[in-house]
Amino acid sequence: MIFDTDVLVWALRGNPKAAKIIDDCEDRFISAVTYMELIQGARNKAEQKSIKDFLSMLEFRTIPINENISLRATVLMEEFCLKSGMGVADALIFSTANECAMILCSANKKHYREIASLITKEFKP
Repeated sequence: MIFDTDVLVWALRGNPKAAKIIDDCEDRFISAVTYMELIQGARNKAEQKSIKDFLSMLEFRTIPINENISLRATVLMEEFCLKSGMGVADALIFSTANECAMILCSANKKHYREIASLITKEFKP
């Protein structure tokens, strides 16, 4: 399963539902975009280290952005950015899940519900 940034933010803040959904998953993945969003959100080096330790301890694997993911994200942006306000990061994360044929765990239902080809597991904090 690939996890959206929002689920990891909830887990890092101590949300037990987020911790459970992560713990219950054997194979944990994130997009490189999720990693960058988490690092960007850190307030200092100690928080960055804490995020890196969290991802390492739980054995998250990071999927890099490739040409196919970029192309899929471009199509999503053209189709959905005006309709639902989908941003670049969401388009890249959703495209990563789609390209890798993985289930996306996200609380961001507003944006992903319109993408018929995306298999999702909704997270409710």
